[in-house]
Amino acid sequence: MAQLHCYVPEDIARQAQQKAAQSGLSLSRYLAELVKRDTVNNAGWPEGYFDLFGKWEGEPLERLPQGEYEKRLELK
Repeated sequence: MAQLHCYVPEDIARQAQQKAAQSGLSLSRYLAELVKRDTVNNAGWPEGYFDLFGKWEGEPLERLPQGEYEKRLELK
């Protein structure tokens, strides 16, 4: 497992230590969970993304006529 080092202001460090203690985790484990959650959530599709397909509840969608293709010169 990789080891990371960072510097934060004292007040942020105290807040992080308090949050870790409230969560029943060591500070290292608490910070690792924050980093993991942030990187995993942004690594791909949002949770439940594919559950949305076919869920349209409004009026049926209708595609209007698109008209004729424009006439272009042929490439030679």
